[in-house]
Order: sequence, then structure tokens, then C-alpha cells
Amino acid sequence: MLGSWLKPVATGLSLATLLAACAQAPTDNADNTIEIDGSSTVFPITQAIADTYNASAAQEADVNVAFSGTTGGFRQFCAGETDISDASRPINKDEIAACREAGVRYIELPIAFDALVVVVNEANDWVDELTLAELQKMWEPSAEGTVRSWRQIRPSFPDRPLTLFGPGEDSGTFDYFTEAIVGESGLSRRDYVDSEDDTTLVRGVNQDPNALGYFGLAYYEQNPTELKAVPIVNPDGEAIEPSRAMVEAAEYQPLARPLFIYVNATAAQQNPALRDFVDFYLDEAQNMVAEIGYVPLPEEAYHINRVKFDTGQVGTVFEGESQFDLTIAELMRRQEEF
Repeated sequence: MLGSWLKPVATGLSLATLLAACAQAPTDNADNTIEIDGSSTVFPITQAIADTYNASAAQEADVNVAFSGTTGGFRQFCAGETDISDASRPINKDEIAACREAGVRYIELPIAFDALVVVVNEANDWVDELTLAELQKMWEPSAEGTVRSWRQIRPSFPDRPLTLFGPGEDSGTFDYFTEAIVGESGLSRRDYVDSEDDTTLVRGVNQDPNALGYFGLAYYEQNPTELKAVPIVNPDGEAIEPSRAMVEAAEYQPLARPLFIYVNATAAQQNPALRDFVDFYLDEAQNMVAEIGYVPLPEEAYHINRVKFDTGQVGTVFEGESQFDLTIAELMRRQEEF
């Protein structure tokens, strides 16, 4: 298997260039640990799999999982400080450049689909649905300090304070949501309550009857009686409730997205324990993703991931930017052509 490792795909790099970069190893694994950081959305999946792996008799290393947001995770990953980066969006152009500069090559593995859920307090009795234009009116930079009332969003809404909760700027969820709703990644009003910890956002909306927030589907499904999910009017004019079924049917657009892990290819080549853990991850992912509350990919998709990982295919199929209205079928097609 090692003879096929570090095969450059979709990166424009020669094998000689790639192998010359192998001097950039990630964390010192002398203590036989695997370091993972990144997305708080992917964190529950990775943590659950790591817990199972750490408790197994066959485990070859201790796996440490943290979350600092997708952007924060890539910052560490591209500096060679972590072995795996959890991500709720594809690696972006700046991060690709940072990894290239540091000699860090990566294997991109989609592991689930997610829905970004817009939620309000359970006591909210005036919101039955929201349009993309109304969400933009809430979150665009020009709303800062000026859009403070629900009535400003829609005349039929009450004149009550609009309190917003959302991910911080290091979050891939923040990047994806702002690009999908406002039109540019990172473009958002700043006068809202932010946190990289989605459980903090859940508590905030739960405690404020005037609140609205957004985060991944799993965090809503863990708190369905405490929060109210808002149906979003999709580009076809249909108000769609966020659910696994609507994601699988490609109806919940544009707020459905793939989730990833990125593996440091050099570390995987040099560390058998890391290869063992990634194999374990891919074996467990389909069942664990469903258990946690996200949308698992078809078995064929995990098989494609195994082939990519076993042959060391490095790079990304997303050209450094998020892709909207992406379906599970389209994701699989891209992976097959990778």
C-alpha cells in the first residue's frame, strides 16, 4: 500500500515536488498520539469514533480531538501541528496556499452531509418560514446597528427585539452560511452573540424568546423540544423543513453541505497508527454519522474514500471554494472522478 501513497491528484504537483515536501511532518508522534482539531460541527462524529477507538483493545494510539472551528483547525493543520482536520466546508484557496507553503499535503475525505438549521425559541409563535432574502436582511453587514426588530424583517412580525446567535469567524459554518445567504464568505454583521461551541448557541436561543440562530442539524436534533426549526423557502419557492430526508432529496437548498476530514498524507505515510485510525474511522463513519444526527453517505462513498486513502490521492475536488446546491449524487460523482 505504501508504494501507492502520495499520488498527486487535482493539485498540479509532480511526484518529485510532493516527495520533496515530505520533510514537513505534523506533530511529534513519539508518544503515539493522533491530534485532531477543527470544526465543531464534525467534532461529535470524530469524538464518538475516537472514543470507540480509544476504548478498543486493538487501538494503536491515543486520539485527541478538539474543536477551534474549521478555519482554526486548518490554521493548525497547514502548520503541520495536527494529523487530521475536521471541516464543515472544503479547504479554501488561502488554506491551500498555506499548506503548500508549509509542505503539508492532504487527503480530502467527505464523511457526511449536513443541513444548516435556522432556529428560533420554542415560544416564538410568529415565524412559520423565512426566505433567503429575509435571512440576508438579518445578517448582511448593513444590518449592523440598524436592523434590531423582528418587524423590520417582515411587517407582520411583532415589534420585538431581534437577538441573533451564530458561529464565530473561525467556523466553517459561519463561512458557508455567509456565502450562501449574504453572497460572500465572512461577510456578516458583527453585532450578534458568537461562539465556536454550538452548545452555547443552543442554550442562548433556548433562553431568549426573541432569539434566532443557526448551526448544524445534529445540534438541533439533540434539542428538538427546546428549539423550533424554521422552514426555509428554497430557490424553487418551497418552504422546506430541515431534515435528513430533505437533504437526501436535495430539497433543502442552499443550506445543505458536505462534511469532511482532511488527513495529513505525510503523517499517514510515516505513522501506521494514523493509517489504522483512519481505516477505523471510515469503517465506523456511516453508522456513527446517522447515530449522531447527520446524513450518512451511501456505502459506495465510503468505499471511494478507502480507495483514495489507500492510494494516497492528495488534493481537493472543490477548487478552494464552497459549492452550493451540491447533492450527494454530485459529490459522489466528483469523488469517483478524482
